[in-house]
Amino acid sequence: MKLNIFYLLIPAVVFTFNSCEPTVDDFTPSKGNADFSKYVALGNSLTAGYADGALYLSGQENSYPAIIAGQLKSSGFMTTDFKQPLMKDEYGFGGKRIMGLSQDCTGAHSLAPVVDPTAPNPLNFASVAAEGPFQNMGVPGAKVGHLLAPGFGNPANGPGLYNPYFTRFAADIATSSILGDAVAQTPTFFSLWIGNNDVLGYATAGGGNGGNAITPSASFSSYYGMIVGGLVATGAKGVLINIPAVTSTPFFTTVPNNGIQLKPTPEDTIKRNMLNAAYGNGALGISFSIGNNYWVIQDTARPAPYQFRQIKSNEFLLLTLPQDSLKCAGWGTQKPIPHQYVLDTVEVASIMAATAAYNTAIAQLAEANGLALADVNTFMNQIKQNGLMVNGKRFSSTFVTGGIFSLDGIHLSKQGNAIVANYIIDAINAKYGSTIPKVDPNNYPGIVFP
Repeated sequence: MKLNIFYLLIPAVVFTFNSCEPTVDDFTPSKGNADFSKYVALGNSLTAGYADGALYLSGQENSYPAIIAGQLKSSGFMTTDFKQPLMKDEYGFGGKRIMGLSQDCTGAHSLAPVVDPTAPNPLNFASVAAEGPFQNMGVPGAKVGHLLAPGFGNPANGPGLYNPYFTRFAADIATSSILGDAVAQTPTFFSLWIGNNDVLGYATAGGGNGGNAITPSASFSSYYGMIVGGLVATGAKGVLINIPAVTSTPFFTTVPNNGIQLKPTPEDTIKRNMLNAAYGNGALGISFSIGNNYWVIQDTARPAPYQFRQIKSNEFLLLTLPQDSLKCAGWGTQKPIPHQYVLDTVEVASIMAATAAYNTAIAQLAEANGLALADVNTFMNQIKQNGLMVNGKRFSSTFVTGGIFSLDGIHLSKQGNAIVANYIIDAINAKYGSTIPKVDPNNYPGIVFP
């Protein structure tokens, strides 16, 4: 049975309207009461410049810390170079997504994100520690506790117990921690954006499938407090950046949960009747009608052999859900979508509770230590709801066409990094009385189409 699937890889542009339009500032820069002479950024992939499923050269060059550092340097506030452990090319460790022509199971072709087949350059795996120290201490995959871990880049720890990105630039592979290498530089100002992976790994695995658990909020608060304590002990000021809700990213919002489209035609009427009959004409709590219908998903909490139901309006399907299985293998209609591609209400509640607890801890630490706080969580939710207009261009959280997120649906695009850098600069200026100038995101590269 072939059904009409209401899901496109390249969604239509959604036009949204704001009551105000942020613009790039035009004024005389002032550092206020902060010292930006040596700026160090700590974090994970969002800080490193990871985008499109990979860490690659131009992504790093357009990371939000590099953008902020550029503004500090051009204003005369930063007296040292801002070094990053740069990859040698545009492919990094491999797996980068690009826009390309894709053929589905029906034989139809469309423009969609595909994995670039270019083999990684071995030089990208080689150590660049001799070129350091580095002021961008963003390490893809790092959780909050990892910033404190000595030897986090040591391959001798064994698979899964070290981070190969940190291996490239740790000052001492055997003993270095991310925090230790940052503090050793005696920064006068820092940014800290860590904690996303403490909940994101659970979410992107469809609720911890594979054992990727949410970091307990008490552990998060303790680790985060230790990091902040280590940074401010040197007398540095800084900005803390909180954790955006995963549900504000295209990875969780692109595949509609009501993507089965049945039209009032004789053919679709037959399909509808067949589906309803297969599920006992409502006896199993599943029904289909004319219009958009909810997918059938696996639910292992139900008694066998009826471990399935229709997805709810407040549950999410992951971007990794194979489209060909929806189109040609009967997933979501004749067969339930496997649980690893779904976030159910219980999982969503756990994710949102942890995110809220993390952000409360971050806000309290910012207040207690006199640091700036960039509420990126609220900012991203506002963009999801209303979009954002910047100097005549409209941005949104829509996958591919929205301009803010890269082709992996999680990480920021180069223009997205510029937008977030501006937001962080606003938080810094508000806290320290500085007037760091912002950038025009339209001057940064967007998604490249063939």
